[in-house]
Amino acid sequence: MTGQVDFDSHNTAMVQGAADLVNLATPGLSRTRPYQPPPGAELAERTNAALRAADRHATALDDAQATRLAALAPGLRAVFEHLAAEEQDRAVEAANALLADLRPFPVLERHRDEPWHLYFRSTRGDEASDWAARLALGLATALGSRFAARLGLCSAPACDRVYVDVSRNGTRRFCSTACQNRVKSAAHRARAQGD
Repeated sequence: MTGQVDFDSHNTAMVQGAADLVNLATPGLSRTRPYQPPPGAELAERTNAALRAADRHATALDDAQATRLAALAPGLRAVFEHLAAEEQDRAVEAANALLADLRPFPVLERHRDEPWHLYFRSTRGDEASDWAARLALGLATALGSRFAARLGLCSAPACDRVYVDVSRNGTRRFCSTACQNRVKSAAHRARAQGD
């Protein structure tokens, strides 16, 4: 990741995990198509895949836990939406509401012979809430840094998925390469028709 923004390796993974959960678990538009979160077992399977991408040691959530974690996604989404609307104070309020609800506390953990890592757990005491606490705290840490403007909503028409910009120059404004290419192609066609 040379030249890319790194909140710190674990926190970057938590911020991306929050974005992945929002994109997976909130309805809306995705690349010009209506999007609905997947049901039950598929939601759990895809949530677990997103969590493993954020932390390879993630404990798998069962269907009920994945559903509870997915219920947090609208609160996480609010942070991205407020930032996209340049309402940082409201984004902070949304993050603070999540933190007040989850009340994360730090613990040191390690897996096998790896070094100790700082993790966060929720006072609720279940795996879904622990994950919710980590993701909310990741967003809060990004909000409290100079990188808050690197979180937002996709700029492509008919897409409301969120993104995390870890590029060197901070110019990412799309949830995916597909949306970026769609916008570039439309702009190219518009220029060609204008000639």
